[in-house]
Amino acid sequence: MRRTLGCVRLVYNKALHLRTQAWYEKQERVGYAQTSSMLTDWKKQEELDFLNEVSCVPLQQGLRHLQTAFTNFFAGRTKYPNFKKKHQGGSAEFTKSAFKFKDKQIYLAKCTEPLPIRWSRQIPESCEPSTVTVRLHPSGRWHISIRFDDPTIKPLPVTDKAIGIDLGISSLVITSDGDKVSNPKHFKKHYRRLRKAQKSLSRKQKDSKNREKARIKVAKIHAQITDSRKDHLHKLTTQLVRENQTIVVENLAVKNMVKNPKLSQAISDVSWGEITRQLAYKCRWYGRNYIEIDRWFPSSKRCSNCGHIALENAVKCSRMGLSNLWNTP
Repeated sequence: MRRTLGCVRLVYNKALHLRTQAWYEKQERVGYAQTSSMLTDWKKQEELDFLNEVSCVPLQQGLRHLQTAFTNFFAGRTKYPNFKKKHQGGSAEFTKSAFKFKDKQIYLAKCTEPLPIRWSRQIPESCEPSTVTVRLHPSGRWHISIRFDDPTIKPLPVTDKAIGIDLGISSLVITSDGDKVSNPKHFKKHYRRLRKAQKSLSRKQKDSKNREKARIKVAKIHAQITDSRKDHLHKLTTQLVRENQTIVVENLAVKNMVKNPKLSQAISDVSWGEITRQLAYKCRWYGRNYIEIDRWFPSSKRCSNCGHIALENAVKCSRMGLSNLWNTP
C-alpha cells in the first residue's frame, strides 16, 4: 500500500506542476482530460515504469481530486492546491472496478491478499460498497473508509420540539432552553505535552531517524487531540438531532474569525464549522429540519426571555432584570 500511496502522490504532484507551469508560461488551462492522457504517456516511460505495478484507478482518482481542488480554487472557496508531501501520509481511493468485497473482506486490485482490517462497526449484509479509501495518517496509523448506502438509517419519529443554538468559546453550545455544554478544551489538555514534543523535534538533525521518531510522536499527540474532539462533537450533535425536530444555528464566518490572532487558537479548537456540518447531514439523514440564520442576527445581544436587544453583550437584561441565558457565565 505504501507503494500505491507513493505513486498517487507522484502523479498528483507531477500533474500539479505541469498545470501550474502551463498557466504561468503559456496562460493555458490544463484540465483532467489532458492530465489523464499525460498519465498514459508517463506509464510508457522507462523511468516511470513502476507506475504499472499499482492499480491505475487510484492514480486516476488522484487526478480527479486535483481537478476538484482547482475547481474550488477558481470558485474562491479554497486556496491554490499544494504539493503533497511524504511525511503527511496520503490516501488512495478505489472505485467499484478496483476492489472486491466478499465475506466481509476487501481485495484491492493488484493485491493478492485481503486487507487486514479491524472493523469499527459491522456493515449491513445488504449493502454494496461503492468506494474504498485507504489512508495513512502522519502518526503512522492506517484507516480505511468505505462508502455505501445504509438502508438501516431511517427518519426518527416526528417531535414538536424546536431549538436554537448559539455557538461560543467559554460555553461550546448554549441552547434556547438555557442548557449549556461546556468547552472541553481538547487542545489545552494536551498543550504542554505537545509543546515538549515539538521542542524535542526542533532539536533533531534533519533527515535523521531520531527526527522521524520525534515527528511521529508529535503527530500522535495531534491525532489524540483530533480523535477526542471528533468523538465529543459526534456525541453532542447526535443527541441534539435525536431530541429536536428543528434546529436553528447561526451562519458564522469562521474563516474570517480565525484571522483574529488572540482568538484563532480557541476558535479552531471548538470547531464550529464541524459542528454545523455534522448537524446539517445528520438532520438530512434523520428527517429533521436544519435552519441557518444570518450571521448578523443579534443572538448574543438578544434576551432569551423578552426578546429585548441590548447595545452590548450583557449578563442581565436591562428591561426585565433577568439573567440573559445566552451569556451567563
